[in-house]
Amino acid sequence: MPVGGLLPLFSSPAGSGLGGGLGGGGGGSGRKGSGPAAFRLTEKFVLLLVFSAFITLCFGAIFFLPDSSKLLSGVLFHSSPALQPAADHKPGPGARAEDAADGRARRVEEGAPGDPAAALEDNLARIRENHERALREAKETLQKLPEEIQRDILLEKEKVAEEQRRDRSVFRKLPPVYLMPLIGPVDQEPTDAAVRNKRAKIKEMMKHAWNNYKRYAWGQNELKPVSKEGHSSSLFGNFKGATIVDALDTLFIMEMKDEFEEAKSWVEENLNFDVNAEVSVFEVNIRFVGGLLSAYYLSGEEIFRKKAVELGVKLLPAFRTPSGIPWALLNIKSGIGRNWPWASGGSSILAEFGTLHLEFIHLSYLSGNPIFAEKVMNIRRVLNNLEKPQGLYPNYLNPSSGQWAQYHVSVGGLGDSFYEYLLKSWLMSDKTDLEAKKMYFDAVKAIETHLIRKSSNGLTYIAEWKGGLLEHKMGHLTCFAGGMFALGAHDAPKGLTEHYLQLGTEIARTCHESYNRTFMKLGPEAFRFDGGVEAIATRQNEKYYILRPEVVETYMYMWRLTHDPKYRKWAWEVVEALENHCRLKGGYSGLRDVYLSRESYDDVQQSFFLAETLKYLYLIFSDDDLLPLKHWIFNTEAHLLPVLSNNIKKAEVNDQ
Repeated sequence: MPVGGLLPLFSSPAGSGLGGGLGGGGGGSGRKGSGPAAFRLTEKFVLLLVFSAFITLCFGAIFFLPDSSKLLSGVLFHSSPALQPAADHKPGPGARAEDAADGRARRVEEGAPGDPAAALEDNLARIRENHERALREAKETLQKLPEEIQRDILLEKEKVAEEQRRDRSVFRKLPPVYLMPLIGPVDQEPTDAAVRNKRAKIKEMMKHAWNNYKRYAWGQNELKPVSKEGHSSSLFGNFKGATIVDALDTLFIMEMKDEFEEAKSWVEENLNFDVNAEVSVFEVNIRFVGGLLSAYYLSGEEIFRKKAVELGVKLLPAFRTPSGIPWALLNIKSGIGRNWPWASGGSSILAEFGTLHLEFIHLSYLSGNPIFAEKVMNIRRVLNNLEKPQGLYPNYLNPSSGQWAQYHVSVGGLGDSFYEYLLKSWLMSDKTDLEAKKMYFDAVKAIETHLIRKSSNGLTYIAEWKGGLLEHKMGHLTCFAGGMFALGAHDAPKGLTEHYLQLGTEIARTCHESYNRTFMKLGPEAFRFDGGVEAIATRQNEKYYILRPEVVETYMYMWRLTHDPKYRKWAWEVVEALENHCRLKGGYSGLRDVYLSRESYDDVQQSFFLAETLKYLYLIFSDDDLLPLKHWIFNTEAHLLPVLSNNIKKAEVNDQ
């Protein structure tokens, strides 16, 4: 728009306001600039630029600080989320009677120990400091000429490219690795005929999902079983073959040998990471890196190790932040990262940067280079240096300041696999990583104190914590926690083993109820414990099911650890529901509403359906000598990683 078209926005017909007040008196005609002291056009333009810069700085400071909601509440309204009136929180009928008083006490404690006024002053000082820093940075950027900004961008790109070249040069030749004979990658048929038939049925489901993917979407990331074509999520950028890599270890343990060989051939010939693609570091790590590592350990095929390490190197630029907390998104070609724009002022997410440890430890082991382990151990250092509100880990952390953003805590989405990886880091280290063990049990203690509640009808659930207030909602993603509590029970602090096993049992029951209370006997994305309902989704955008594995994951761990037959019964109910409502001629599809009597398909066969859901179901109907938990760890995508035992390390030294 021409400058002349913008200027009238800052004047009035009578010459008042910005134009009239500064430009002198206006004539009767109402035309700006009729007086002798009126500004010339160039001066008006300069004023407009100054005013625009001021507005930009103000809005930038408000909306781009780590947590704008705290800035608005703390500065504009002189209040703190931790000090809101207790009356704002009304626990649902599913909460225990003492929850309301307990919640009020926690909200007072959250700001800082001791004096609430001091805590408020502390918060305001921190907000002012962040505000001033943002203003300074914005001012410095505005003062640069366009040529200087362009030059800075080019220099930064060249620096990143040079670091990438240096990283790649380290891994041109991988060292030999000693692999001890692995225990339980394949097994015998179950002796019980009924169990054997059920396992065979699950294998047939895998064949149906795989064959239709091969027929209609081969080489694409996922399958659209209704449309009978390929589907690709933006999570993978221009990467291809997510279903192939995700399914490798499931094909192997189900002894689908021909399918495994064709998948391996595709990886050798077509899996290419030299693409201009912005990818989710988290999703690429758990699906691609995890899938390739698992395939290598199961088969011993060198191509999988080579591809895993190659991809790991390409993810390293994500860690180039002031704190070392990685970006969520990374352009694989340029090495430039960023965070999700919706994530609390551009923060990194706990479940994403906290779900790299298992894979990166194995990348260091298989590459002979400690850089991968150093990256994830630095994440742990940053977390250990931070104060945890009530002992809890908030979901958002600013990678520039290394400080928490808003205080939202969840064991479901945004938080879930961070806790899982603390426990599994301890187990994968052959129980030598004592720091991980301590972090895990400390976190579980805080979760039990502040998040775990029991409904009026006795269902145990895990709520979400938002600045001291509980939201009595539990997600499908949270249902993994039943298996996690049970898996960690054996190593719990003295006297708590049975307690944590019982807690796993109760979570499994609650999640089973969330399935059982739908028409289709498949669970919704989230379910609530308020407004007179228990374990039921009350909002339309929470009623869908996308072939998720978390409930059958908990059934698998509970079966292995207790051998209670109800877990096989519940797992078979899931198989029947999948066959009745999700199976199509073209594969398996998710559902838009599990409470309806008629299916409405989302037309996506998720890659994790083959990697996780079907694998866990298969293991429930297998004997325990298939992938014994003592020797194998499952990453959060159900990819298999062996315990790095002292025996492996000793054997490697002797071999050398």
